[in-house]
Amino acid sequence: MIKARGIFKGDLAIWFIYFLLIGVSLVEEFSAASSLAYKSGDYWGVFYNHAQLLLGGFLIMWVVHNIPCRYFKIVPLFGLTIIIIALFCTLLFGQTSNEGSRWLVVFGIQLQPSEFAKPILVTTVALFLSFNQQEQSADPRVFNKILIVTGVVCVLILTQNFSTAALIFCVVYMMMIIGRVPARLMLKLTGTMLGVGVVTFIILLSLPNDSFVFDLPGLGRAKTWKSRLASFSEEKQTTDTTLQAAIIARNNGQQINIDSIEAAKFPIAEKAQVGHANIAIASAHIIGKGPGNSVQRDFLSQAFSDFIFAIIIEELGLLGAFGVALLYIILLFRAAIIANRCERNFPAFLILGLALLIVFQALLNMAVAVGLMPVTGQTLPLISRGGSSIISVSISLGMMLSVSRYARKRKDKMPVHAEEMQPLDPIQANFEDEGDMQ
Repeated sequence: MIKARGIFKGDLAIWFIYFLLIGVSLVEEFSAASSLAYKSGDYWGVFYNHAQLLLGGFLIMWVVHNIPCRYFKIVPLFGLTIIIIALFCTLLFGQTSNEGSRWLVVFGIQLQPSEFAKPILVTTVALFLSFNQQEQSADPRVFNKILIVTGVVCVLILTQNFSTAALIFCVVYMMMIIGRVPARLMLKLTGTMLGVGVVTFIILLSLPNDSFVFDLPGLGRAKTWKSRLASFSEEKQTTDTTLQAAIIARNNGQQINIDSIEAAKFPIAEKAQVGHANIAIASAHIIGKGPGNSVQRDFLSQAFSDFIFAIIIEELGLLGAFGVALLYIILLFRAAIIANRCERNFPAFLILGLALLIVFQALLNMAVAVGLMPVTGQTLPLISRGGSSIISVSISLGMMLSVSRYARKRKDKMPVHAEEMQPLDPIQANFEDEGDMQ
């Protein structure tokens, strides 16, 4: 046990969650990626490739979690510049898939820079907030600094990957609230973004499919956004109409099967992803069909990536799906507990931001799979297939474990009577170099 603690440092709960998610990933990806294995003709090749990526992610996470968290302050100095250049190069020279340029080939390795932009930007925002804490709130000037940096990164990502840009912005928004950015500034930002969102939504849906707007530089994905929004809106309207018809019929004493009406009206040929995801979920029941017994994996596009949660529900049932979702929620709570133990601002903001990033992405993927949001391209962290995503999340977890080591040392050094003391709020602590704490 002592030897194991020497290898796996930091918060044991985070390690436990990590290994459980890895276990789910190996089992479900082996099942969900069967269509890829069939096409490649190599039954085990796809699984081995995914397992190798998980192993590589583990090694990177282990290395990162051994780095004292104070050294993460240098990430913005170099990482931010590098990732902005990489995102710009992706727009100009990146490989295109689904009308979006998202991948950059570096030394023969295909990378998705937007995935690595997530932890780098979170680290940058955490550093800004930690340097600008005052007695009552954050220095108002930090608001513009954060918006400029976030705006540059999000704009470079936005035209090719709207969901990733929106996810990053939401995480930064929550970090600014946690970092006590003045409420008046946050209210102005909220109102502005809501206004821009509503106007953009109305304009986008009102444009004809052959509009010249979709041919303008940087708007190649706009037609896809419109299609997904319109499709999602139609699905909800159809469901509402069907339910209303069923209620009226039952009030008149007629027997009607709601499920059969919805199934009959659903255009599964045009909306195959949503349709087969719904079938997978509807056929799961409480305990599911069992690992490896999915039927919809053979029909559901991106079953191994964007819609892996639908396959998890089909095979593990509602109980299994609830368990997976609970792991991400526990991760967020553990991050909050660790942040409250931190004496300095930077590690506290950092671990909260990284946890929000992972959990928000997981919830977004789950919401899409169960039909609560329009289709996006977000993976389920550590479970979905995707090398860049696995490495990026592994780096984030390694940084979280490093912060937990710092918080553990503080807790271990507390005097005996520390139990009688109130925990120090990380938001109220003035920024200092924690070099003497590592």
